[in-house]
Amino acid sequence: MQSDLAIVILNYNTCHLLNTYLPSVVKHSNGYRIIFVDNASKDESVNFVRENYPQIEVICLEENYGFTGGYNRALKQIKAKYYCLLNTDVEVTENWIEPIINLMEGDEKIAVCQPKLLSYTEKNKFEYAGAAGGFIDYLGYPFCAGRIFDTIEEDKGQYNEIQEIFWASGAALFIKADLYHKFGGLDERFFAHMEEIDLCWRLKNAGYKVFYTPQSKIYHLGGGTLNKTSARKTFLNFRNNLLLLYKNLPESELKSVLRKRRFLDFVAAIVFLLQAKPKEAIAVRKAYKAFGEMKKYYQSSGESVASYPNCVYYKSIVVEAKLKGKKRFEDLEVSNFEKQA
Repeated sequence: MQSDLAIVILNYNTCHLLNTYLPSVVKHSNGYRIIFVDNASKDESVNFVRENYPQIEVICLEENYGFTGGYNRALKQIKAKYYCLLNTDVEVTENWIEPIINLMEGDEKIAVCQPKLLSYTEKNKFEYAGAAGGFIDYLGYPFCAGRIFDTIEEDKGQYNEIQEIFWASGAALFIKADLYHKFGGLDERFFAHMEEIDLCWRLKNAGYKVFYTPQSKIYHLGGGTLNKTSARKTFLNFRNNLLLLYKNLPESELKSVLRKRRFLDFVAAIVFLLQAKPKEAIAVRKAYKAFGEMKKYYQSSGESVASYPNCVYYKSIVVEAKLKGKKRFEDLEVSNFEKQA
């Protein structure tokens, strides 16, 4: 079993994090391969790993290819049955691997799985980037069990059941290696942000499943690459969200969804202005411009996809959370996750 999993950590200038987070990975990885992939960092990351953790394999890339390109190039060099894509700012816990591998071994249709993600700084709370598994609404807005927009829940055991989800967090993403390569890996045009949602959506459109396993638990710092409120991150999130809709939505839904999204995203830009965040408002406009320029590289899923896959919320999460006050995942009606007749 131990040769079947490769834990792959992609790094770019995070030497300051490694002494805090790597020890837990080494301690609790039970002899599985750990591979440190460096995206042409300018700090001492590579030297630190080589000097302090000789048991960790190191792959050095010649330039910064981003989250997407870095993983794609590294994983072409790594033979394994399963990959775990792990951020540098993650503290893992005892027995974090086996529950996930056992679940995936038991169902050939499970392509991707994630553990429970808790906050490193507030360990009784879920973590923003993945919490207890990711979902989207029918307009493509992502949210999580345990986190809707900026409302982050305390972990009280309310999400302690294994469940199917829509997308798994890239902070600690387990995936079957053959499927990663068969489906082309991460979309490099995304560079970073929402690329894992796109990959999960492509897999689900092909009939595979994505799961959350609470018996596996990790702690994630988050924001290690880009600040959650940076204009660059706002740009990437809006642009990439539009791209994943264009790539993956059923043809019958695409025009209607994009029309509604344009209105809601315009409102978001106005809110940024009212909050005295002009750079974020400009980032939204730039995202739409970039989306228009990048559509030529893609074909929409067209007739090949008849409907949404499982685990879509068929109401607007913006309306539910912002106008109706449904701030917790538990507040959402289960029936709204069922496909409409």
